[in-house]
Amino acid sequence: MTAQPEPAVQLENLTRRFRVRAAGAGGSGTAAEASRVTAIDGVTLQIHRGELFGLLGPNGAGKTTTIRILCTLLAPTAGTARVWEFDVVRDPAQVRRHIGVVLTGERAVYWRLTGRENLEYFAALHRVPAVQARRRIAALLDLVELTPRADDLVERYSTGMRQRLALVKALLHDPPVLLLDEPTTGLDPQAARNARDLVRRLHRDEGKTIILTTHYMEEADQLCERVGIIDRGRIIALDTPQALKRAQQQRTALRLEVEGPAPRAAALVQALPGVGQVTVVEQPGDSIWDVTVELADINETLPQAVQILSGQGLRVRHLRVQDVSLEDVFIALTGRRLRD
Repeated sequence: MTAQPEPAVQLENLTRRFRVRAAGAGGSGTAAEASRVTAIDGVTLQIHRGELFGLLGPNGAGKTTTIRILCTLLAPTAGTARVWEFDVVRDPAQVRRHIGVVLTGERAVYWRLTGRENLEYFAALHRVPAVQARRRIAALLDLVELTPRADDLVERYSTGMRQRLALVKALLHDPPVLLLDEPTTGLDPQAARNARDLVRRLHRDEGKTIILTTHYMEEADQLCERVGIIDRGRIIALDTPQALKRAQQQRTALRLEVEGPAPRAAALVQALPGVGQVTVVEQPGDSIWDVTVELADINETLPQAVQILSGQGLRVRHLRVQDVSLEDVFIALTGRRLRD
């Protein structure tokens, strides 16, 4: 009998609600007008030790709220969350010893200090012995290729360099669990690729348990062993990327680039038998659109769809059949695009 992997993170009926005031004439509502918004709605989830797990969903789905609970910045409204067997409410100090965190949109390091000074300061906060801290800082700076710039002020770093330094900061005390909240958001393509390569190395070579939140489905497809898709605070799908895509293979995604009044024509295509989700995205330029159509039978429906588009005055500039992606899975499950 195969032994079950030990859990690194356990969520049981995890719920978090926020109190939001309705806007009044003076710009803020009274306490009586305040409403409750549910950011996480009864999530139960187990993430294994040594796993690279992706938590995916659009902005506002509950990804960052989940990470903030796991790193003890927020308390659950109901349910429990445990990291390495420690409860985030009852044992917050132990939880913090076992995690390294990179939160999106926050200034994680001091810009008026050098990279090395930042790391020495945070190593002292984590009570890493001085000799051990010097060795670890040197090794981590090499790992992220920042050694040549270690003694420059952080304000002179690029965005990608600051993100790498923030990741090194999270690794100083050698935690077994890394919580990475949208670590490539705002990075240029090369910096994002470097960040993904670093995440792979930390998982493969150091055996870190990594929880990665992202709304870039391609990133999750490349990196993650399992993914959970979260929407409106609930996990709506949980499996490997390959298994989730296989579940949608019964439909074919057709991608067209068209010129003309696409939104009106898309409604007519949507009405054809065997057509699933139809999405229309405007490109920069004059009336150029990307139209994606899910078809149950491409041989039967494609000629009808092209005929409708042509009849509505559209010119098909490019057409291709695309493989099912995780974003296709998300749209099929929620009816929304990832960044809605």
